[in-house]
Amino acid sequence: MNKTLNIKQISTLGLLLAYAMILSYIESLFPFLGGVPGMKLGLPNMVIVLLLYSFGWESGIVINILRIILTGLLFGTMFGIMFSAAGAVVSFLVMILVKKTNIFDIRGVSICGGIAHNVAQLLIAAFVVKTSGIVFYLPLLMISGALTGFLNGIIAGIMLRYVKYL
Repeated sequence: MNKTLNIKQISTLGLLLAYAMILSYIESLFPFLGGVPGMKLGLPNMVIVLLLYSFGWESGIVINILRIILTGLLFGTMFGIMFSAAGAVVSFLVMILVKKTNIFDIRGVSICGGIAHNVAQLLIAAFVVKTSGIVFYLPLLMISGALTGFLNGIIAGIMLRYVKYL
């Protein structure tokens, strides 16, 4: 599929990448104090869900990968990039599949993405630390993924109304 973007679309994608990076940075400054290591609000996910609905999965995956690499290099570590990439790729694939079913609206797709992100990162963490004991955190991470996914889906839905005007 050959999809060419005009200057306005490229500019909008650049601004959305910057917005996602800013949200990643803000999120790193104020860690979510849920009592579970690594639990965060997933703020950049609202931009990724918005991209999925407004520009399609191709632009969404490019911006998602760029955000992970750039914020990882600027504010994180290679280890952090690995965890972020694992969660983001699985989350994005799940959101693409769920969106194609047309069962859920943007909030439901975001919820599924939030849960998938947390499960993927937990599995990577269990592999890295070579213990299954951290699976104990799974229920809390699924609940937090659902809650933050719902809130991010609401915000992305509101933003979608304005991006369509662009």
